[in-house]
Formats: sequence, C-alpha cells, structure tokens
Amino acid sequence: MSEMQLKNALDTLKTTGVRITPQRHAILEYLIESMSHPTADDIYKALEHRFPNMSVATVYNNLRVFRESGLVRELTYGDNASRFDFVTSKHYHIICESCGKIVDFHYPGLDEVEHLAAHVTGFKVNSHRLEVYGTCPECAEKEAKTEE
Repeated sequence: MSEMQLKNALDTLKTTGVRITPQRHAILEYLIESMSHPTADDIYKALEHRFPNMSVATVYNNLRVFRESGLVRELTYGDNASRFDFVTSKHYHIICESCGKIVDFHYPGLDEVEHLAAHVTGFKVNSHRLEVYGTCPECAEKEAKTEE
C-alpha cells in the first residue's frame, strides 16, 4: 500500500512542477511509513544519518511544499510543535495528553456532521476536524504503577 501511495505522491509533485530530490523522496517516504505524526525535528533526526548536509530548515521547506501540494496536513495542537500527517482518507485523531502521541481513527458516521452543519446554518462547508483527547494505554499503565 505505501509503495503505491509514494508513487502517487511523487506523481502529484511532478505534475505540479516540483523537482524530486533525494531528500524530498526520503521525507515523503518517512511520512508515509511513519504512523506517529512526526514533527519536522523528528523527521530531521530520522534522516540526518542519510543526508548529513540536510538541515531542519530543509525539512521545513519540503514540508511546506508538500502541504501546498495537498499531500501533507499540518497538525497544530496547543503549544506543541506542528506535527505532519500524510493525507490519506478522511480520518480523525485521538491525542494522549500525557505523551502527545497521536493515533488515527476513522468513523464514517461523522461525515454527516458536515451535511447537518450546512443544513442548519446555510454555510457551504469545506471540511471539519475532530480531536479526541485522553490517555494512551502506555501512559495509563505508567500512571497506574505510580499510584500503587
């Protein structure tokens, strides 16, 4: 699945006139394979051994190009650094308030929210975003051990 996503993403970039550099290819591949919604720093740290001349600024610039091409969504939650999500099908995020981990989930029933909002308000709805907050299983386990 991720091979096809990578090929389609590279094709999208080519059609918008974006040159495919080895760094761009690696950053895109990392985003597709990583389910952790990494920060630019995370991406830099994961790839710096392969590209010793690459800077965090290079990573940010490439993420901006991907965002402008519609391939990547920038997630901003509170004061934390932006995290980046490769755009796949519509999905929502559940966020751990302890460690900041973000996990995807899909719930088709929520698609009706847009229709309802449009009907009730008369707005032309473009999109919606839902965030659910809680404690991930790992942090909950740590908390339980601390309380014992």
